[in-house]
Amino acid sequence: MPPSVAAVNTATRRVLAFAVGGLLLWLIISVQLFVNVDPLSLHRTDAVIMLGGAASERLPVARQIQEEFHIPVLVISHTDTFGNRAADEACNLAQFPNPELVCFRPADLDTRGEARAISRLTEANGWKSVTVVTSSYHLTRAGRLIGQCTTAEVQMVASHPALDLGQWIRRFVIETGGLIDVSLRPECAN
Repeated sequence: MPPSVAAVNTATRRVLAFAVGGLLLWLIISVQLFVNVDPLSLHRTDAVIMLGGAASERLPVARQIQEEFHIPVLVISHTDTFGNRAADEACNLAQFPNPELVCFRPADLDTRGEARAISRLTEANGWKSVTVVTSSYHLTRAGRLIGQCTTAEVQMVASHPALDLGQWIRRFVIETGGLIDVSLRPECAN
């Protein structure tokens, strides 16, 4: 082989090795940020808040945390979306006023809208600490957004979805982009 072809092959192998190494590093970091997110310890807070979406997975965890730690208030994001059906039904069937249940509809049906709504709720109710329940893949980004919007202590708790490999990879891509966005465009920043 002429030296130029050998040099091209070597450069191609190096680029390919670098790309594969980068992909593996991203996958390892993604597993740590979006799968292995359970807190070391939990404690009682003023309210437990379930973020909208995946309610069939998140609502039982929120109720379990409320019961286990005797948290006086369950707060549910009411979105009228398909994935939030179980939570929306709990809000629709509840009798209000109800000091043990608060249902809120964020102005924007996304995590940024929920973070702003949680900020208003913590301030209006004088809550010093809250437990927020969302899916494991969503925990890091949601915790960051909510932390940007409130001075209350925020304890994040994960529900664990049953996703296949393709769904996890999709969530890794979406949440990686979301974390970059949250870093570049903080919510509730003054």
